[in-house]
Amino acid sequence: MASTASIKPAISNDESLDGAVSLEAEERLRLKVDFRLCTIAGLLCSLNILDSSIISSASVTSMLKDLGLEGNRYSVSILIFTMASVCFQLPATLAVRFLGPRTFFSSFALGFGLITICTAFIHTWQQMIVLRALLGICTSGIYPGLAFLISSWYRREELQLRFAFLQVAQVVVLATGGIVNFGLNQLGGQHGLKGWQWMYVVQGLITCLIAIATYWWIVDFPENATKSFFFLDETETRIAVARIQRDRRDVIPTPFSWPETLKHFLDPKVYGFAAMFFLLNLVSTALGYFLPIILQNGMGFSENKSILLSAPPNYYAVIPVLLSSRIGDKYRIRGPVITFNSLCLIAGFCMLGFSDQVTARYVGTYLATGAYVSNWAALNSYQACNITGQWKRAVTAAAVTACNGLGGVAGSFIVRPNEAPRYPTAVWVSIGSHIMIIGIVATFSMYFFTANQRQRKGKNIIEHTDGFRYTY
Repeated sequence: MASTASIKPAISNDESLDGAVSLEAEERLRLKVDFRLCTIAGLLCSLNILDSSIISSASVTSMLKDLGLEGNRYSVSILIFTMASVCFQLPATLAVRFLGPRTFFSSFALGFGLITICTAFIHTWQQMIVLRALLGICTSGIYPGLAFLISSWYRREELQLRFAFLQVAQVVVLATGGIVNFGLNQLGGQHGLKGWQWMYVVQGLITCLIAIATYWWIVDFPENATKSFFFLDETETRIAVARIQRDRRDVIPTPFSWPETLKHFLDPKVYGFAAMFFLLNLVSTALGYFLPIILQNGMGFSENKSILLSAPPNYYAVIPVLLSSRIGDKYRIRGPVITFNSLCLIAGFCMLGFSDQVTARYVGTYLATGAYVSNWAALNSYQACNITGQWKRAVTAAAVTACNGLGGVAGSFIVRPNEAPRYPTAVWVSIGSHIMIIGIVATFSMYFFTANQRQRKGKNIIEHTDGFRYTY
């Protein structure tokens, strides 16, 4: 027998369609949502990036020696974090609907902050492994849950820029984290703590403060927007619901049951989207966790310079992610943007892997970082624009983030210390993965084009929604 849960929205489907909505009212509403949702969502999404910033910066200090993380143990610590996150992805994402965004995100973020602080006071690699597993559980639902929540608030032609806002927050935190970690590393010896311990203590405390602010700042789903603190009134809530209903008619969730939810895994599109996230995160993990090591062992920079020089490529990534996302939303295209970004990444890794000049190799990290960050936003909007239904959105968000995590598992092993300074495995795997992404996008584009043509001729209904067409 199917298990069910009742979610009682403040606004119903029928109520949401009453009356016309002015463009000015929609614009004011969109700005309100941007201010309340995208700001805190960007900070929350940066938690996983914050972790990679801390551990990657700490990896070029005494941490590996202090905790006995020699050999493959450092990669295993990243693997354990990722596997724990992957295992809890689906139930955690569904829990966002049942617990509500405020309770869910604030609790998980607080857990993340407390565990980060505790990491500063461990003494063995075994303790590190345990805390990495707990940290992975705390991050399991944050990114897919926020992708689910954001895709519920915006029309399809608005999504990529909003996902870009999240990516901007993440890369700024990652870049700034590198500079902050450089400063915190200079505190080594103060109050009996080493530099890497200060990194965990200070940034863990900051995360706890973000978690407390999240409870009051983050908003609920559109139909329950009046339950959020000082956010929308009933009229604005009706406008928010009407926007989504006109776009794809899925703002109100159907009654939950496991069979009805799990059946969405039968859709081949879910696996195509998931495969692209897997391939993308091969690269993002390799660069996110190992860039300081690549700079130190592969290009010959000192410990502190390696930490500092890992920041500029991430600041640069803000430019291409915003530009490509603006173009993608304005012209309602996704596939060409993903393809262009993939080609830029391939060019960057060619410079990183095959050039003899340190400057050219370093410039290659800019191209590669900007490209994979831009494709994060593009791929998120690609999947969100081509599915309908609240539970299918939750399932797809969980599936792609889980496979993204599995890509992180593989990515943590492709940067091999014994292959310095060229790292040929990382270079060729990264190039090959993005050739595959281009191939998947081309396949999807042909399928979406054919399906849209059939829909225009009245021969089929896409995603069980009248008038719905794929975006490619």
